[in-house]
Amino acid sequence: MIRNFIAAALAAASLAAPAQADRLQDVLDNGTLRVGVLLDAAPWGFTDDSGAETGLDVELAKLMAKDLNADLELVPLTGQSRIPSLLSGKVDLLIAAAGATPERAQMVMFSQPYAAVTLGVYGAADAPTFDAPGDLEGARVAVAKGSTLDTWLTDNAPGIQLSRFEDTPAAIAAFLAGQVDYFAENSAIALKVGQDNPSHDVALAFQIRQSPAHAAVAQGEQNFLNWINTFLFFHRMSGDLGDLQETFFGERQELPNL
Repeated sequence: MIRNFIAAALAAASLAAPAQADRLQDVLDNGTLRVGVLLDAAPWGFTDDSGAETGLDVELAKLMAKDLNADLELVPLTGQSRIPSLLSGKVDLLIAAAGATPERAQMVMFSQPYAAVTLGVYGAADAPTFDAPGDLEGARVAVAKGSTLDTWLTDNAPGIQLSRFEDTPAAIAAFLAGQVDYFAENSAIALKVGQDNPSHDVALAFQIRQSPAHAAVAQGEQNFLNWINTFLFFHRMSGDLGDLQETFFGERQELPNL
């Protein structure tokens, strides 16, 4: 009788306990991997001349889907919509040039880094440069609204003249059109701007900080995070990750640990 009572109690407890999230198992069961990416931020993600979606993040997502034996569904996002889309379940994970911060880490879990860039203010090679945030007073800078750079410059360079745009391409277009003197972005995007616009010799005018990029999953998805970190370690050791970095960033990178 006691054994029957214990068995019944355990069964009742298991029914009452909330089911634990396991997005990795969901992906394996469903056979589909939904990855949130930026498709307007070359070389992270963009559409090439043939109409194909590519970029470091996109190719990494393709490799991840292959290793999971899953179909890949790319979900185009903006910088502002990345974390909300992950938290709402619209995507399974983010591979979207996301930098890790203590504030963001309260909402999502970050993988080990898969690339590293320099955040800063970029302009023409012959434009004035700056040594400190206060030196940016009066500088006309285009920035994607709600981005890490928008937040940092707003908080640390109060005298700056920020022109906020809905996305990165709009901010860069304003710079190329001469509406502003600088744009705030990461070094990978700045390099691509210079390559695509040879008449504009783009250079770093003010360095903010180094910023590794991480994949991100929802809080509590530890199994999925463990798998992603194993995936990144394996492909770093095999050289696949270095190949992608060289293709899209022009160099193989030594990455810090999270």
